[in-house]
Amino acid sequence: MTTSTHSRKNPSRPARLAPVAWAIALMCATGAQAQSVSESATEVDAGALSPVVVSAERSGGGVWRGAASIDVVDGDALRDGQAQINLSEGLAGVPGLVIRNRQNYAQDLQISVRGYGARATFGVRGVRLFVDGIPASAPDGSGQVANFPLGGADRIEVVRGPMAALYGASSGGALLLYTEEGQHPAQWRTGMVAGSDGLWRLSTQATGKTGAPKEPGWSYALDVSRFATDGARPQSAADRTNANLRLTRPHEGGRMVLVLNQHNSFALDPQGLERKDLDGGVVRTLKGAIDFNTRKSVAQTQLGLAFEQALGGGHKLELMGYGGQRQVVQYQSIPKTSQMPNIVNGVDRNAGSSGGVIDLDRDYWGWNARWRHEGDWQGGRLSFSAGLASDYQSDQRKGYENFKGSIDGVQGNLRRDEVNRASTLDPYVQAEWRSKDLTLMGGVRQTRTQYESSDRFLGNGDDSGRKTFQATLPVMGVRWQWTPAVQAFASIGKGYEIPTLNEVAYRSGGAAGFNTQLNAARSTSAEVGLRGRAERFGWNATAFDIRTDDEIVVQNNSGGRATFQNAGRTQRQGLELSGNWRLGPVSLVSALTWMQAEYLDAFQTCDRTGCPISFARVTVPAGNRIPGLPMQQAFLQAAWDTGWAGSRVVFETRHVGRVMVNDQNSDSAVGHTLFNLGVHFKQDRGDWTLREFIRVDNLTDRRHVGAVIVNDGNIRFFEPGLGRKLLVGLEAQRRF
Repeated sequence: MTTSTHSRKNPSRPARLAPVAWAIALMCATGAQAQSVSESATEVDAGALSPVVVSAERSGGGVWRGAASIDVVDGDALRDGQAQINLSEGLAGVPGLVIRNRQNYAQDLQISVRGYGARATFGVRGVRLFVDGIPASAPDGSGQVANFPLGGADRIEVVRGPMAALYGASSGGALLLYTEEGQHPAQWRTGMVAGSDGLWRLSTQATGKTGAPKEPGWSYALDVSRFATDGARPQSAADRTNANLRLTRPHEGGRMVLVLNQHNSFALDPQGLERKDLDGGVVRTLKGAIDFNTRKSVAQTQLGLAFEQALGGGHKLELMGYGGQRQVVQYQSIPKTSQMPNIVNGVDRNAGSSGGVIDLDRDYWGWNARWRHEGDWQGGRLSFSAGLASDYQSDQRKGYENFKGSIDGVQGNLRRDEVNRASTLDPYVQAEWRSKDLTLMGGVRQTRTQYESSDRFLGNGDDSGRKTFQATLPVMGVRWQWTPAVQAFASIGKGYEIPTLNEVAYRSGGAAGFNTQLNAARSTSAEVGLRGRAERFGWNATAFDIRTDDEIVVQNNSGGRATFQNAGRTQRQGLELSGNWRLGPVSLVSALTWMQAEYLDAFQTCDRTGCPISFARVTVPAGNRIPGLPMQQAFLQAAWDTGWAGSRVVFETRHVGRVMVNDQNSDSAVGHTLFNLGVHFKQDRGDWTLREFIRVDNLTDRRHVGAVIVNDGNIRFFEPGLGRKLLVGLEAQRRF
C-alpha cells in the first residue's frame, strides 16, 4: 500500500454531543407512560427511525398499496456476491437512480435521482441520506455515503418523485439504510474479499438478543469493516474503517434504540483527465496531482437515540435525537500562481485565495419529534402524523497554502479562517387514508434554513454574510387498484433545493467570500405510473415530469474549487421501467431509465480557469442537455440456481448512455455497456453456513468513463472506469 508513506490527519478528539443529552433525557423521562402495541415480526415499522412516514412501512400493504415511488433492496441482495464497499454494487436495479463510481475514494460516489444531484463535483447533493434515521446529509444538503454499513444492512429504501420533498429541502430523492436488529438465535458472521489492484475487505457482524422470549432484554447488532486498495491509477490508493452498533430495548408499549457509528478514511486523489489523456490508452494521473500529493482524510463519530411510546387509542409518540463530529483535511493541486500575490493595476487579484489545503472541523446535531395516530375510518385505515424536525451544523473552516517555498503538497501559510453555520427548523404534517382499492395521501413541510458565515481572517477584508432560505412544500398522491393484479398511482408536489455551504463559499470568479447572490432552486414534480404483480413476476412503469426555476449550476470548477450560479428554467422528463421474473431455478431482474434533461433558458457561464475576471463568459443556449446525466441507463441480471453444490451463476449487463461534461455540451463521455459474471456457492453444515463467490467485472475489458467532473475549468472532465477486474470472497456464519 502506498498510503503509509503519506502524511494523514485523522483527529481523534471526542465528539461534542451535549445537545443530544437533552433529547436523551426527555426520551428516558417519558418511558414510564407505557401501553402495549402490537408489531408484526414480518411487517416492520421503522417508527422513530423513519425521518417521515412516507418510507416503505410494511403494514397495510406497504409499497404495493402506496402512492409514492419507493424501491426496497434487502440486505441479502446488497451483500450476495458483492464486495460490500460501494452502494453502486447493489442498487443498479433501481430505476431513476444513477450511481457513478468515480474510482476516486477522495470524492465519494456520484449519486443522482431523476437528475437531482448531477452537478455534485464531490460527495452527494440534492438527495437526502439517512442511516437508521440519522441524517448522513448535513442541514445544507451535502452528504456522503462512505459510512453506510452495508455489511449490517437490513434494507435500503430508495424514495423518488414528489413525495421525497417531505424529507425537507434538497430532497430530490432519499436513500434510507436501516441496519439489522438482533434476534434469536444469536448469529456471528465474518467475511473477506480480495481483488485486483490490491483491493481487500475484512468484516465482522454479530447480532442477537439478551433475556428470555417472555422477558426480552437488549437486542444488539454490530458491524465492523476494514477496506483498502492500491487503486487502479497512480495516486488513487485508499483505506477505510467503519463501525456501527445498534442496540434496541423494548418496553411496554414501545422501544428505545441507540445507534453509534464511526468512520475513518484516507484516500489519495488522482483527479480527472483531459480528453487527450483519456484517449492515450494508458491509465495515468496528471503531474499536478502527484506533485502536490493530493489527498483527503476524514474522521467522523456520531451517536443517535430514538424512543417510541404508544399512548393508547391509536396514538403514538416518536422522538429521535443525534449528534456528531466530523473532521476533514484535504490537499488540492491549486497552482502556486493562483495563491501568491498577483498585482494588476495596484490590486492583488489573488488576495481572496483561500489556498490549496482545506481543514474542516464540523459539529452537528438534530432532533425529530412526531405524534402519530392510526385508526379505522370510513371503511379504510386512516393515519395522521405531525412533527417538528431541526438540524444544526457548525463548520470551523480554515484554508492554507499547499506549499512552503519550493516544497509542494505541505501545509503553508493561513489564507482562510471562518466559522460557517447552518440550521433548520421544519414543521410537517402528513395524512393517509388507505383501503383495499384506494389510497389518498397528502402532506406539507415548511422548510427554513439559515446560513451564517463569520470571517476571522480579515487581512483581505471581511467576507462574513448570512442568508435565509424558506419554502412551503405541499405534496399529494393517489393510488387506485385497477385490478387485483394492477395498481395505478400518481403524485404531484413542490421541491426546493438550497445551495450547500460549500456552494456559497466562493463568489463569482472563485474569490473567497459568502455568495449571497446564489438562490435556491424551486421545482414542481409530477409522476404517474402502474405497478403489477403475479405469481412469478412483478413490474413497474412510471413517467415523470420536473420543471425547475433558478436551477443551480456550476459556473466554474478548477483544482477542487467550484463556484455556482442560477441558470433559469430546466425540464426533466423521463420514463422508468423495472421488472422481476422467476421460473423454477432461473430469475431475471431488469431496470430501464430514459430521461431528457435540458435547459429551457439561455444563460452565461465560464468555460475556463480565470473566468470571469481574466476571460469573458460564454453563452449556453436553450435546449442544451444538463451535464452529468445519461439519457439512457439499463440493467439486466440473469441468475441460475444450478442445484449443484449450492451454486448460483449470475450474469449482469449494465448500460449507461452518453453523458455531457459541461453546460456548453462541447464534449461528452460516450455510452458504454459492461458485462459481469459471477458464481456463488453456499453450504449449510448444522449451525454453520459457508458462502463463497468469484466474480469478474467488465468481462470484455471495455475502456469507458466511470464518471465526469461537471464543468471543470481545466477541462479535466473524465474519471476513467475500471477495466477487467477479478473479485473473490469468503464468508462464514455461525448460529448460537
